[in-house]
Amino acid sequence: MLEMNTLFAVVTAIAVIASILSVALPLLEKNELNGRMKRVAVEREKIRARERAKLSQGGAKADRISLRQEPKALVSQIVDRFNMRDAFADQATRNRLKQAGFRGDVHLMTFTFARIAGPIVGLLLGIFYLFVLTDLDHPPFMKLFMALLFAYACYYAPILYIKNLADKRQKSINQAWPDALDLFLICVEAGMTAETGFQKVAAEVGSASVELAEELTLLTAELSYLQERKHAYENLSARTGLESVRAVMTSLIQAERYGTPLGDAIRVMADENRASRMNAAEKKAAALPPKLTVPMILFFLPSIFVVVLGPAAIGYFASGG
Repeated sequence: MLEMNTLFAVVTAIAVIASILSVALPLLEKNELNGRMKRVAVEREKIRARERAKLSQGGAKADRISLRQEPKALVSQIVDRFNMRDAFADQATRNRLKQAGFRGDVHLMTFTFARIAGPIVGLLLGIFYLFVLTDLDHPPFMKLFMALLFAYACYYAPILYIKNLADKRQKSINQAWPDALDLFLICVEAGMTAETGFQKVAAEVGSASVELAEELTLLTAELSYLQERKHAYENLSARTGLESVRAVMTSLIQAERYGTPLGDAIRVMADENRASRMNAAEKKAAALPPKLTVPMILFFLPSIFVVVLGPAAIGYFASGG
């Protein structure tokens, strides 16, 4: 392995594989924008069907077509049998699922089923692995305790998964939100309405943040179909869970309620969001020196010592010292 030809062949193979991956990976990336826009179209049709059902008086229920995705029968039966819907499906859980991009009842039922079945399956798998597959030199009580720990981890695994997805969506939306406000301000000053402006912004901001484009498209649909426009703004605030989005939506509600110019409110909020993003960037830049201290001590200083003291040490030993 230490021969020059072998090392050269290994390095060449690694370089060739890295070159192939660098060329092939961009071609294999999926376009998430089209899929998300299709799901947004389905959600828009749900809103339209729900609002038409509310407005229709005396229509037969059999004539109404439900576009809502229903959960699987087995999952629904288990959740309803143990009466666990209310135990895990509080308003905070619903909001967290919406912030993670899961808005339907099927996702709520799946999340509840995962929290019910996860600990049971985890406990059985832990017991089977510790008592049957492995031969650990531990007492049975310790093995049972380890299986219970694994079941406890399975119980909180869905929460961590949803939290991770929600944090990623919020980060993507927060990064593209100031640019979206600038685009929306241009649309409003050009004479567009709020619905047309948000629709235009959603089409333009999709390349920067697919999540924000999806939320703005849903906002456009709700502004068109809901009876009160403030509900659409409040729903966007709940789906994102970001304070910057909530502040802008509150300003839009107040602007429509009191008749203040929409452009002035958006301009102020756009300036504040740009300043907040700049402050966040400066905060990260100020935190770099403490973070770089340990890598510099571990990696840079030994190299500097070798470069500086190496020639002196070589000359010292060469002279017979």
